[in-house]
Amino acid sequence: MKIRSFYELESGTWSYLLADEAKGCAAIIDPVWVYDTVSGCCDDGFVQAIISSADREGWNIDWVLETHAHADHITAADLVRRQCGAEVAIGQRITEIQRTFGRVYHMPEMAKDGSQFDRLLSDGEVLMVGDLEVTVMEAPGHTHDSVVYLAGDAAFVGDTLFKPGSGTARCDFPGGDASMLYDTVQKIHALPDGTRLFLCHDYPDEDVAAMDMVLVQDSRANNIHINPATSREQFVELRKSRDRGLGMPQLILSAIQVNILAGAAPQAEANGASYLKIPFNNSIAALLE
Repeated sequence: MKIRSFYELESGTWSYLLADEAKGCAAIIDPVWVYDTVSGCCDDGFVQAIISSADREGWNIDWVLETHAHADHITAADLVRRQCGAEVAIGQRITEIQRTFGRVYHMPEMAKDGSQFDRLLSDGEVLMVGDLEVTVMEAPGHTHDSVVYLAGDAAFVGDTLFKPGSGTARCDFPGGDASMLYDTVQKIHALPDGTRLFLCHDYPDEDVAAMDMVLVQDSRANNIHINPATSREQFVELRKSRDRGLGMPQLILSAIQVNILAGAAPQAEANGASYLKIPFNNSIAALLE
């Protein structure tokens, strides 16, 4: 098993290339399509670097594995699918995210059955990357559709956990639930001590290298939000208090609109162009009332 990490600076996101070297098969986990809010254009240089890395090794990219529908970057899943013939997989509860944000964007015509993805994954399900077994762990709390991918001694945890000094994911997006996140973290921290937790994000200080991985034993002992002495009630109160002070991610309205479509552009209009819909002077909460 080979794992390569790629850091996208603009969104502070880690994408991963997971490969069965012997079989020449690979998966990309959480690929980023860099979006410029001023021009409305996407730059594929970051994801092309991942694809090129696989090409140099002779690895065929069979899968794109999404840990959830991201709110802080646009996924390059559909780009990889079209270019490499990969299948795109995500947790089965993406349908709940589609129903919720279908209301936010007023997209009654959008299919909300997850059919934009090639495979919807349930807890305990196993998919194969060559001969490498990748097991799905449902991980709700940050979002309903969050999942963790377990492969050998590695776990790709999405936004659920950050490095110990940064704590845990926010839970104030629609469908977020701090009590559920508490249970999810308990499951992750119950993995063997030497399990490598590959993180989805890091936002280091200037001149400090971004951290892509932490061992379970270190996360369990040192996470500033949750450790063996933290009760559910303490964690929920801490998470709610922190979330009240957080602003919305800059790209949330742009990103989720595309990400619930597996990274495909919104349906083109009569002039052949695709457009994003951004609610004017209306909050997400108000649109869901």
